[in-house]
Amino acid sequence: MTERPPVLSVRGLSVRFLVPGGGPVAAVTDAHFDVVPGECLALIGESGCGKSVLASALLGLLPANAQTAGRALLGDLDLLAADERTLARTVRGRRIGLIPQSPAAHLTPVRTIRAQTEETVAALTGVRGRASLRAAAEKAAARAAFPEDHLDRYPHELSGGLAQRAATALALVGDAPLLLADEPTTGLDRDLVDHTVDELRRHVDAPDDGTGEGRALLMITHDLAAAERVADRVAVMYAGRIVELTDAKAFFGTPGPRHPYSRGLLNALPDRAFTPIPGMPPELGALPDGCAFAARCDHATPTCATLPPLTETVACHHPVRATTPAPAPEDARA
Repeated sequence: MTERPPVLSVRGLSVRFLVPGGGPVAAVTDAHFDVVPGECLALIGESGCGKSVLASALLGLLPANAQTAGRALLGDLDLLAADERTLARTVRGRRIGLIPQSPAAHLTPVRTIRAQTEETVAALTGVRGRASLRAAAEKAAARAAFPEDHLDRYPHELSGGLAQRAATALALVGDAPLLLADEPTTGLDRDLVDHTVDELRRHVDAPDDGTGEGRALLMITHDLAAAERVADRVAVMYAGRIVELTDAKAFFGTPGPRHPYSRGLLNALPDRAFTPIPGMPPELGALPDGCAFAARCDHATPTCATLPPLTETVACHHPVRATTPAPAPEDARA
């Protein structure tokens, strides 16, 4: 960690989708967080809670029916206010590297992985010359454990896991100050998951290249084992809101998470209590006025009819006491 300014500072980020014939869908509501140099922040939560929408908002990739509010400062640039020309020419790939959730959809179908990687290297690093570009592309592939003998294949010839590794290689090429990884371990076996998150960690921990910015990682994931391996802090999202933001060691170990939903996520893991959270998340187009988790929570009281603010590390009227340890995993991870 460092005293330098955050790589990314998000304040009050909200995203609403306007749906014809219906009310607005509150996909993200009032998100506040920083990601500082040398840090990995893992954003976790159930499918549909708004994690990927938040990532798309940062990169200006939302559909036309989306409305955003708040600020998302990348240095002195407000990503939410930036125009498409600025985002395309100076942000995507250069200042923010993206590992997309659906890598096959982001790969050009009529060009080989080698051609796409060499083009990215030329655009982001200034490397020139056929031999130099070839060597740089192979180095990028190796970082993502993408097999060199598959570089001359087309995207449709790749499995889902190979497409994931190809997208990871492309995202790492520019050594961007902020790496935004949206489900970067999808389709990978455990060894490759560990390799991938370790490489993302190395990206973050790399020495300052002289720009003074430092590097950071915002990782969106369902894989809590991967999050535990790589994260410094954890942000938990539920129904579009960040409900807990805390130190990763405390979250995964002792005292454990303080929000009942966060604790439920850990208790649902096979190596813990293996107990699913009852019920379903609310529809984002029909959120309650109070705590969105109250209907699924054993600790809910009439107080939960009012919306709890994010105070210190948790947004809950009845947080789990900090002295209560979370169930320990049966075996420690590396």
